Amino acid sequence: MRVLTRGESRPARKPPPRPARRPYLQALGRSGAATLLRRSAPVAFLAVLALAVAAPGLITAADPLAADPLNALAPPGDAYWFGSDHLGRDVLARVVYGARHSISIGVTATALAVTAGVLLGLAAGLSPKWLDEALARSFDVLSTLPELLLALLVVAITGPGTGNVILAIAVAQVPNYARVIRAQTFVVRRAGYVEQALTFGRSRVAIVAGHVLPNVLGPIPVLATIGLGQAVIAGSGLSFLGMGPQPPAAEWGAMLSEARNYLRVAWWEALFPGLAITLTVVCLTIAGRRLQRRFEGRTP
Repeated sequence: MRVLTRGESRPARKPPPRPARRPYLQALGRSGAATLLRRSAPVAFLAVLALAVAAPGLITAADPLAADPLNALAPPGDAYWFGSDHLGRDVLARVVYGARHSISIGVTATALAVTAGVLLGLAAGLSPKWLDEALARSFDVLSTLPELLLALLVVAITGPGTGNVILAIAVAQVPNYARVIRAQTFVVRRAGYVEQALTFGRSRVAIVAGHVLPNVLGPIPVLATIGLGQAVIAGSGLSFLGMGPQPPAAEWGAMLSEARNYLRVAWWEALFPGLAITLTVVCLTIAGRRLQRRFEGRTP
């Protein structure tokens, strides 16, 4: 600190610099309305999607299979909000009714994968070391293969069809859940309450059902929510290749496959089922990340 001499005046203090104005979009993004919209939009879309799966007739009264060749490839307008396809079928109706096929494939495959993954993960975590090592190496080998490639391998063995597609996706996703459950089982089986239950003489089955299983399932809702989006992509991809529901069934991947020959003259035929797949996966991923933050004790 410098000492002032006689006759020397204290220099004038400069005012602090004014903070720069935030851009309009940044200010809007921090507003309460924008935050509410950002948080509620995925929930609203998933609610509409659930309604489309449960009761598609409440969203549109059009028949997804009714063909009208005179109005084929009609652009979006008052008659057809999403346009019509090459056979004159209402694209909006086919997207809405197609949600039932696409989401049902994803939900069923995810449920099978979770069930098998939990059982195999528990078996690995509670088995002798040699069996645990064998199962763990199997999980590692299967995890190195892309899920879609593994699903294609299973479909190539079992053949095309909706049931085989569900089985293929489930087999491809099992290692993801099994590895997590195995790791959780190692932690829980060494917990004090498990050792106390063993001391009291409770049976092994009762300990696994009452203490181990409930405490290893914590991460499963998060993984299953994100895995459901991946299952929808895999199911749509296999349907795009002609291995899922067969025409004229309305399914998003099959719709994309039919529309690829008309992209130059009817872009809407591929746009809306593609948007449906994209928005579904994005919203499910956002929901899964929010569940993860809640599971970890962070603010959503």
